[in-house]
Amino acid sequence: MVEALRKIITTLAVKNEEIQNFIYALKQMLQNVEANSVKVQEDLEGEFQTLYSLLDELKENMLMKIKQARPSRTYELQNQLAACTKALESSEELLETANQTLQGAENHDFHQAAKQIKDSVTMAPAFRLSLKAKVSDNMSHLMVDFAQERCMLQALKFLPVPSAPEIDMAESLVADNCVTLVWKMPDEDSKIDHYVLEYRKTNFEGPPRVKEDQPWMVIEGIKQTEYTLSGLKFDMKYMNFRVKACNKAVAGEFSEPVTLETRAFMFRLDAGTCHQNLRVEELSVEWDAMGGKVQDIKAREKDSKGRTASPVNSPARCVQSPKRMPSARGGRDRFTAESYTVLGDTLIDGADHYWEVKYDRDSKAFGVGVAYRSLGKFDQLGKTSASWCLHLNNWLQVSFTAKHNNKAKVLDVPVPDCIGVYCNFHEGFLSFYNAKTKQLLHTFKAKFTQPVLPAFMVWCGSFHVYSGLQVPSSVKSLQKRNSTTSSSNASLT
Repeated sequence: MVEALRKIITTLAVKNEEIQNFIYALKQMLQNVEANSVKVQEDLEGEFQTLYSLLDELKENMLMKIKQARPSRTYELQNQLAACTKALESSEELLETANQTLQGAENHDFHQAAKQIKDSVTMAPAFRLSLKAKVSDNMSHLMVDFAQERCMLQALKFLPVPSAPEIDMAESLVADNCVTLVWKMPDEDSKIDHYVLEYRKTNFEGPPRVKEDQPWMVIEGIKQTEYTLSGLKFDMKYMNFRVKACNKAVAGEFSEPVTLETRAFMFRLDAGTCHQNLRVEELSVEWDAMGGKVQDIKAREKDSKGRTASPVNSPARCVQSPKRMPSARGGRDRFTAESYTVLGDTLIDGADHYWEVKYDRDSKAFGVGVAYRSLGKFDQLGKTSASWCLHLNNWLQVSFTAKHNNKAKVLDVPVPDCIGVYCNFHEGFLSFYNAKTKQLLHTFKAKFTQPVLPAFMVWCGSFHVYSGLQVPSSVKSLQKRNSTTSSSNASLT
């Protein structure tokens, strides 16, 4: 009965949280309705004001052209009228003179008068005038017909809001630290200009939560109905996605959000238990020749103040996942002497995992692999049965070897700048790859009898670890082809 009541309480608690989230969403939507209504009203008034301003400007320009055309035409016609009037007056005087001369044809000076009239007619302005108006009185070309535009404005309606896209889960893919999201429109819509994709990381499966620490990241201007996010670091378990369609003026509603699992191996370096000569910052490690002396001084100072010198007890390390555990032997003396080692903080006890490490090529020595938690404080990677590694020696004589249980195999391959590590716990495979070209460097075939941890070693150098990575597709395919062969590793198994 107690167990049944606990289940009821759990169910009620979950339902209460769902209702609280929904109430929060409704309140937010109420606020958005008010804010968005004010915004679209202001935008609409702004659009019409812009149209009014454009029409007023167009009207002023046309009126200006009419006002400019009228005086210029009036001037031309008035000048032509004055010239014609003057020519007519001169012609009428000449006509009257000619009539009078004709009446006196009997006079002795008739011929002289007729000759003068003839010469005057030849030079008369009336015969040199163009009897065609220099400009037209037609002003119809300055008229406009807004009939078509009027019909368009009368038919003007709100631009339809695009439908919400539908994310196609079957076509969407999560692989190689990339997410390809595919969606489709429920209705044909030729007016869609682009899409907006939003995503965020989360540790909660199922529908996205209204209240979430992680913000939505926005990608705008997507022209196709799919998009690939690449180069992601999967440092959380899931990702939420939603998409909306936009036309030239308005955006539609978001699609129903989806949650995709982003399974990857995420770990940190266990700075509290590394060798005292290694300085750890996040996922970077640097050799520090003075580390031991500095640590001794700091330890004495803390002891004098009555404080613990162990970072294991710090608040940041109080809450840990079941696999993220303090090492069996705590304190800064976890590794000492020539075991310049640091371990990851997350156990590998199943499935397959992948991570990469890039080291400084000037390092005198460098190692990468896995180890049991029981690795001794004086043990060097690869020199006991509790660890497997690739080891690069740049001191005196250069060598690149695979090491396990104090046995070494020289590797006849180019040494890459960045090494990818693939661990399949159940099948007992530990493979190393050139992280850039995915060339297989070496594979250990082992029977792991207990969980292992990522392990690293550096002397007089530095390196950086890349976690939150998925197993690359190319590594998976290579591992399948090589899983049946182990002849190259027989001496180390």
